[in-house]
Amino acid sequence: MRALVYHGPGHTSWDTVPDPVIEEATDAVVRVDATTVCGSDLHIRRGDFPEVKPGTVLGHEAVGEVVEAGGEVHHLSPGDQVIVSSVSACGDCAECREARYGQCRGGGGWILGSLINGTHAELVRVPFADHSTTRRPCDLRLDDAVLLAELLPTAYEVGVRNGHVGPGDTVVVVGAGPVGLAAAVVARLYSPRRVIVVDLSGARLEAAARVGADAAESPGKVIADLAEGPGADVAIEASGDPDGFVLCTRAVRSGGHIANIGTHGKPATLHLESLWRKNVTISMGQVDTSSTPWLLELVRFGQLPVSALVTHTLGLDHMEDAYEVFGRVAGTGALKVVLHRE
Repeated sequence: MRALVYHGPGHTSWDTVPDPVIEEATDAVVRVDATTVCGSDLHIRRGDFPEVKPGTVLGHEAVGEVVEAGGEVHHLSPGDQVIVSSVSACGDCAECREARYGQCRGGGGWILGSLINGTHAELVRVPFADHSTTRRPCDLRLDDAVLLAELLPTAYEVGVRNGHVGPGDTVVVVGAGPVGLAAAVVARLYSPRRVIVVDLSGARLEAAARVGADAAESPGKVIADLAEGPGADVAIEASGDPDGFVLCTRAVRSGGHIANIGTHGKPATLHLESLWRKNVTISMGQVDTSSTPWLLELVRFGQLPVSALVTHTLGLDHMEDAYEVFGRVAGTGALKVVLHRE
C-alpha cells in the first residue's frame, strides 16, 4: 500500500509500505476512505514529538470500511462503515471503564500515527477495534464523519465541557483554526450570551463570522476590553501558541475558566503572581472521544453546522500537498483539508 512515512524532523514521503495485518485478536484492518491533517501532525513533522520514531506512518483520524477483523472483535464485520477514533481504548483498564480513553493504561491512548502506524495510508490497523471505532450511518457524509474522529470531540470535551460553558456566558476563543472554530460552534449548544473569536488572520476571522461567532476580531482591543471590563466567563485557548495562553489569562474574569485545547510545542508562561487573585480554574487534557456517538447524532440531524470547516479536498495520494496546504494557512486559508480515496 501507499502511506505517508515520517523520516525525522522536517522529512516525510509518500512511500510504498507493507499492508497492515491483524497482530492482535482485538485488531481490525480498515480501508481508509477519508482522512485529514491535524495540527499535531504538523508538530510531529517538525520534530516536536520525539517519541515518534522515523519509519512511522503518520495520521490519527479516518473514516473507512472494515476489511478484516480479529477473532476477538465482536461488534464489527468486514464491510462495516466506521469512524476510526484518534484515541484507542482497550476498554478494560480503570481509565477506560471511566470513559477516560485518552489515558488508557491497557496499551491504548493516542497511539495511531504516534507510537504505531497511523491513518495517512490506504489501510490502517486499528487496535481494540470494538472500543476504538464508531459506526458511520449511511446518511452521514464522509467529510462530516471525519470531523468526528477527533476535531469535534476535542472542541467539546477539552474546550466546551472542561471550560464549563453555560447559559448566558461570554466565551472567548483564542485561535480561529479548525478546533477553535469547532469550539465556537459547539459552545452554541449551551446558549452563551456571546461567543467572541480572536485571531491574527483576517481569513480565519472571516471564517469565524461564517460559523456564527458574535464577534471576530484581532486580539488587541477585544482582549483589552475584556481585561478592563467584566471579562470572559470562559476563555478557550485553541492557538497552541504561548502568547495565546497569556491572552486567555488576561481575558478571563475572576472565578472564570480557562480551557486549553491548543497543542503547545514550546513552554507557555503561567503568571501565577497575578492569576491566584482571580480564582481562575485552568483545565487541559487529551481528548477521550467518549462523546463521539452523541456528537454524531447532532451533526447527522443538523444541530451542529460544521461542513464549512472543510475548506479543501484532495485525493489520498496528494498527502504531501495536503500538509503543505494546511501548513501555509496564511496563503491558502485552509481549515480542514480532507483526503479521499480515489
